[in-house]
Amino acid sequence: MTIKDLKPEVVWKNFYGLTQCPRPSKHEEVVREHLLKWAKEHKVEAFADPTGNVIMRVPATPGYENRKGVILQGHMDMVPQKLSSSSHDFLKDPIETIVDGDWVKANGTTLGADNGMGVALAMSVAESKDVKHGPIEVLVTYDEETGMTGASNLPAGLLKGDILLNLDSEDEGELCIGCAGGLDAIADFKYEKVRIPAGYVGYKLIVKGLSGGHSGMDISLYRANANKLLAHAILPGMEKFGVKLVEFNGGSLRNAIPFEGEAVVAVPAEGQRGFKRSVNKYFDECKSRFKESDPDMLLTYEKVKKPVTGIDDKVGLNVIKSIIMCPTNVIRMSQTMQGLTETSINLAVVRTKNGHVTVASLMRSAINASKAELATRVRLIFEAMGAKVKLVGGYPGWVPKPDMPMIKIMNDTYERMYGRKMDITATHGGLECAILGAKYPNWEMLSIGPTVRFPHSPDEKCYIPSVQSTWEFLKAVLEAVPEK
Repeated sequence: MTIKDLKPEVVWKNFYGLTQCPRPSKHEEVVREHLLKWAKEHKVEAFADPTGNVIMRVPATPGYENRKGVILQGHMDMVPQKLSSSSHDFLKDPIETIVDGDWVKANGTTLGADNGMGVALAMSVAESKDVKHGPIEVLVTYDEETGMTGASNLPAGLLKGDILLNLDSEDEGELCIGCAGGLDAIADFKYEKVRIPAGYVGYKLIVKGLSGGHSGMDISLYRANANKLLAHAILPGMEKFGVKLVEFNGGSLRNAIPFEGEAVVAVPAEGQRGFKRSVNKYFDECKSRFKESDPDMLLTYEKVKKPVTGIDDKVGLNVIKSIIMCPTNVIRMSQTMQGLTETSINLAVVRTKNGHVTVASLMRSAINASKAELATRVRLIFEAMGAKVKLVGGYPGWVPKPDMPMIKIMNDTYERMYGRKMDITATHGGLECAILGAKYPNWEMLSIGPTVRFPHSPDEKCYIPSVQSTWEFLKAVLEAVPEK
């Protein structure tokens, strides 16, 4: 069985089309052309705005012309994460999907259900002849995952609708009405290359097989962070045995919990045994500590060719210390919404290149003051260790409006269809609603979607029955939209 055999056929067909388009963030040319071509083939009015967002317009079903206009919104890009064993090229290769019982997943890569399923649902409404609805606009933004660039650049006044229905939530049965804001911290350590003296040997420490995941949705699972594990493993060797840092690279995306990383070090020959014992002892402790959250953790320590040069001792030690001192994971849970993360940080990416070590972290919070306070804390840590710090890419939170009329309409519709009320919530993940709402302050904004687990990681999967439920619910909601 393939995904083209699944129900509802129209949604899975459109999702399949998206899986055939390479579409990592900032490389959306192929998928943008696919969307415009698809619209032309289905006689749907469509165009790209001057920055690259795709907008489709669908006239109201006869008799529904006086209903409020609805914007169905999703993003065309996906997070390009893969297992180290995968040869997948995200710039060229289609996603290889696998039907596994009630789930669809990918072969060693992210699936792209975030947010391909939302876009597929919107496309399916646009092409359908039997869905009853008022005026529909479909907004498909670009570069959501690495900066919400498409939403930020959307021209004000371009869209005419009254209700934004974002399709980027990942729990069927939830109605999201708010989200956290975010801010990136980029710390840069400049170093001088120094020659590794005689009497040293080279070693590489590798961490892989961690669960990783979405730095918003999965941060409260307290999974292991590859960058943190490597730094903790290296520090005792630097302090006790004179180990020198040569290179440190971990993580790949600001909004994904780092599940792989590696570091190269130079170890004094007489300190090899002691350092190896220290590393192995720490690795064994990690395997025990994270056996529930990261059961496939693999940590290795292997001898390599002696490096010619490395990072000067002071900067190398400061890099390791700062990675250890910088917080990661949950900072505070919400006191008003049970189980919701309020403030968090993901120490996401470390890179060594051309005389610089950069450390990138993504901070999220539903409270702007808390986000600013955390940013100051992170900045001071890295500045104290000699780095230059930039705070960039900030975006606001989406403040919930629990009195919106559409909340009751959607909740009543869901209860009538499925015999239970929706879970009205906010998310710690970033949604484009916050940015779009600033451009269109009169919109009612809500978010729904089918169940997607472990987005932003190679374990990403979509629950098949939830796609059918979400499709039926979406059709019913569009029919229930009130008149202007």
